[in-house]
Amino acid sequence: MTRPLRIEFSGALYHLTARGNGRAAIFLDDSDRHLYLSVLGDVVERYNWICHAYCLMGNHYHLLIETPDANLCAGMRQLNGIYTQRFNRRHGRVGHVFQGRFKSILVEKDSYLLEVCRYIVLNPVRAGIVKHPEDYPWSSFRFTAGCGAHAPAFLSTDWVLAQLGRNRWRARKNYREFVLGGTAGESPWKSTVGQCLLGGEPFLKKLLPYLKEKALLTEIPRGQRFAIRPLLAGLLPTVQSRLERDRAIHIAHMHHGYSQQEIAAHLGLHYSTVSRIVQREREKSRSKT
Repeated sequence: MTRPLRIEFSGALYHLTARGNGRAAIFLDDSDRHLYLSVLGDVVERYNWICHAYCLMGNHYHLLIETPDANLCAGMRQLNGIYTQRFNRRHGRVGHVFQGRFKSILVEKDSYLLEVCRYIVLNPVRAGIVKHPEDYPWSSFRFTAGCGAHAPAFLSTDWVLAQLGRNRWRARKNYREFVLGGTAGESPWKSTVGQCLLGGEPFLKKLLPYLKEKALLTEIPRGQRFAIRPLLAGLLPTVQSRLERDRAIHIAHMHHGYSQQEIAAHLGLHYSTVSRIVQREREKSRSKT
């Protein structure tokens, strides 16, 4: 069974989602939503998380969480596990509430936090539930925008507002305008790498050591394990000896996760030729150990 890539480090920022089992609703009424927010508040406090934004939809939720203590998985087990127990107890049910594992996208804070915040609170607008994010009571928009509501203790608005003005009143006004300006904009997820990383090149390079640790874990999808890798054009230069070419093919396949079919297509070779080269180079490597 595959499992998603998880990279944890102090100060990491994640967009988190979890969906209902079989696409079923995870909130049957407002009491469930209050229950979830109560559990979320306890988890934020217990695990020293920073919650920058949230939105509760019918069969899924969105969170933007920063983890000063590199404890994402432990906190998510607590969050989804405790909510499942209390939801089932309240409704006289048993079994799973959420479908499989939660989804996480590791986000570069300085470059994308504001965009992801906007994406999260615009979910009800994109879904056609409301025309304005202020009209939806189950997201963080009202509290960050200062729309006459007291923010829950677990929600942090300081960093977001600090990016939009020194004066808090002006920052909130700019926040409202910023969010509304994104109703027709593109999703930030178009810039993700490997469906799990969102950031610029320097940020992605910093993640290379973490990805190398995961490279041999075959239960993690290849597209995530090798989300940051050199292009085949750089790994397989056209002018080289056959010996160098064969070694480069082996490295591209074994260390960077390119399939033999991808390598064959790039070099204009038959798949069986690449397969024999990989096998031969693998045997050479084994004989040296």
